[in-house]
Amino acid sequence: MPSVFLTSDTHFGHAGVCKFLRDDGSKLRPWDNPEEMDEAMVKMWNETVKPTDKVYHLGDVVINRKALKILHRLNGDKVLIKGNHDIFKLGDYTEHFRDIRSYHVMNGLLLSHIPVHPQQLHRFGCNIHGHLHSNRVMRTDRYGVTTIDPQYYSVCVEQTEFRPILFEDVLKKIQEQGGVVGFKHGNAACAD
Repeated sequence: MPSVFLTSDTHFGHAGVCKFLRDDGSKLRPWDNPEEMDEAMVKMWNETVKPTDKVYHLGDVVINRKALKILHRLNGDKVLIKGNHDIFKLGDYTEHFRDIRSYHVMNGLLLSHIPVHPQQLHRFGCNIHGHLHSNRVMRTDRYGVTTIDPQYYSVCVEQTEFRPILFEDVLKKIQEQGGVVGFKHGNAACAD
């Protein structure tokens, strides 16, 4: 049976992302140029994903139009959840992705590129997202203690060893961080 994987923010063809730094001053990605990065990430993707597996890519797949040609080399039946950098014509993506969406609901979880506002999560157990790269959505309690917000889980490649992550592993990690898997109130709309 095919497996389901999630990933986000591959930024294929993006020279700038190879120069970005984390808050502590270390490099965001270990590569010096986009060609080296792209080849390494294609190799890791194909070592992880079989041709029959399904992959939800939560946006910012390529930055450079020339990098679109890389997408045919990636294993899997791919669905794109568009990100803020997925700016080319739909036809540029449809030859590589079975479907293109703005968001997707799966197992009571909301998949999006940018984390949604907390008020939009009243129904969903968790928002699986991209966009933040090495950062996470944080919350501060009434005592001033800041922790990872368990309503959100990032699948940016910087958080998943630069390869797609198995959906079942994401579910386990959401629960480990104190999040809810599934709809919060069954599959019914809830009153605010």
